[in-house]
Parts: sequence; C-alpha cells; structure tokens
Amino acid sequence: MQKMPKWADAVLIPLFSILLAFFFSGLVIWGIGKNPFEAIKVMVDGAFGSTNGLGYTLYYTTNFIFTGLSFAVASHTRLFNIGGEGQAMLGGLGVALVCLAVQWPHWTLALPAAMAMGALFGAAWAFIPAYLQAKRGSHIVITTIMFNFIAAALLGYLLTKVLKVPGAMAAETAKFPVGAHLPTFHEMLAPFGIDFNKNAPANVSFLVALFAAFVFWILMWKTRLGYQIRAFGNSETAAKYAGINPSRIVIIAMLISGGLAGLMAINNVMGEAERLIDNAVEGAGFIGIAVALMGRNHPVGIVLAALLFGFLYQGGAELSFWESIPRELVVVIQALVIMFTGALDNMVRIPLEKMFLFFSRKKEV
Repeated sequence: MQKMPKWADAVLIPLFSILLAFFFSGLVIWGIGKNPFEAIKVMVDGAFGSTNGLGYTLYYTTNFIFTGLSFAVASHTRLFNIGGEGQAMLGGLGVALVCLAVQWPHWTLALPAAMAMGALFGAAWAFIPAYLQAKRGSHIVITTIMFNFIAAALLGYLLTKVLKVPGAMAAETAKFPVGAHLPTFHEMLAPFGIDFNKNAPANVSFLVALFAAFVFWILMWKTRLGYQIRAFGNSETAAKYAGINPSRIVIIAMLISGGLAGLMAINNVMGEAERLIDNAVEGAGFIGIAVALMGRNHPVGIVLAALLFGFLYQGGAELSFWESIPRELVVVIQALVIMFTGALDNMVRIPLEKMFLFFSRKKEV
C-alpha cells in the first residue's frame, strides 16, 4: 500500500516544512523584541512590493534555478554534487573570457557563445571529480568540496595576476563590451509600456533559466538518457543488469550537472556585474542544494523553491536594512528553512504518512 499520494509528497511536505520554518523564525524575531508580523510584511514588500525589489528577487531566483537544476541532475544519479559553487566560478571564467575576447556587435550573438563557454568550463571542472568517482572510487562529496576551494584559489590568482586591469585596485576583469551586455527587464518591458526599475538586475537570463528547467524535464523524463540516469539512481545493481554502464552514467550526469552550474554565470557575471569579480557566486552553489531538495529534484518544484529563496535573500536584505535586524538573524531564518525542508524532512513526512494510512484503512473498512 502506498503510504502517501505523490501530490502530498510534492506539495504538503514542503508546505508544512516552510510553515514550521517561518513559525520558528517568528519566535526568534519575537525573542529579540521585534514584531514578527511586521517583519514578514517588510520582507514581502521588499521582495515583491516594487519593481526594484522584484528585480532583485528574480535575479537571485535565476541563480538558484541553475544551481538547483545542477544538483538535481546529480541527485537523480544518487550523486551528492557539492561542487556547484566551484563549477559556477569556473563557468564565470569561461563567460568572461569569451565576452572579452570579441567585440560583440549584439547580445544575441554574445549570449549563445557565453552560454556555451560557461557550460563548458563548469562541465570541465565537474569532469575530474566525476572521473575519480567512476574510475577510481573516490567519493564525490569529498572531491567536489575540495574542488570548490581549488576553484576559488585559481580564480583569485587569475583576477589578481592575469586578468586584472593594469593599474586598477579591484580584483576584477575589465568591463565587457557593450555588445555583450544583456537586456534587463527594464529594457525588455519598456516596448510594452511597462515601467520596470532600470537599476534592478533581473535580465533575460531569467528566461534562459526557465527554458533550462523545461529542457531538464524533457531530458529526465522523456529521453533514454534520462531514463538511464534515473534507473541507475534507483538501483545500481538493476541498472547494471539492464546493460547500463555505471561509469558512463556517472560521468555524463556530472558533466550535465557542472554545465548547468556554469550556466549561472550568464546571470551574475554577464548580466549583472558585466565583468568577472571575485566571489561572484556568493554561495548560490550551496543554496542550490537546498533548492533541489525542497523542490524534490523536479523542475517545477525547483523553480518554486528558487523563488522562495530569492524572496528570502531580497526580503532578508530589506529586513536587515529597515528593521535594524542583524544580518546574522536573516541567515538564521534562511538556515531554518533549509533545516526544516531538508534535514528534518521526516519530522513532517512521518506524521503525514501515518495520517494518510489511517484514512485509507478507514475507507477500506
């Protein structure tokens, strides 16, 4: 007998987990002498109450969609890819190199090239841990964590010794040529008479992220490769018996995972900063883990979870600014959401399963 319907697993468990997280976050805010209801109002207004806030929310959401999809591909193979941070860093390097190499006449030509290079560099950075896992038995968690630090060190060196503008103080590349600047929501919506804040960083890469989620769905549930990835993740023994090559699947899944993480750079490097700067990823690779877990490794769930974390990032910044709530407390709120939707998943799942089993038995009687 099925313990719980699929819709309950996909909707009710994340919903109750979020409600619990916000309940305890409210207690923490109340504990420091602030009004939790006023705090949530400030967060909602700051994230969705203006086109400027919405632009920042969608900007963060775009980053988290890419890194969430990245982790989900590996997760379907039962691989815990914690290297999204480093893979996104190297993706940024690929995007910067291709944007600086050519005087692009228009962004429609620059964007496909930047996507290809970002994905290529991210996939290349994921290949080595994938090969070590597939051929040498090295644990993917350990190698991908180590490669995050290596990526940060490598990028720091390149930005201070190789790619840095001569005479400049900041560890960053030169600004990309105008032809490589992506259109913002302000520029995209102006022809339709919609006034969107021109300073908001949301840009066309948000649409690319949504398209990537759609392609992810086709890949995982409509192609032979996706079936092999999911079959291997569900049972390696059965997959081997069916003739699926484990090494091939591990390497291909990690290459796709790294490529998706590298694609994030079209948003934060090409779209927002319009140059490569140090620490441009800002932890999005790690947030992508929580996004994928909360979204149940499904593209629809990942997009919604990414929007939630975009709201937490932008709303949290507004909360810290207007209510004088310490930034550390905003991090605590984000951590509570991650804890309840990830680590404490069974605390919500088990009672719900018991409830559904109780009512299903009652119907049988």
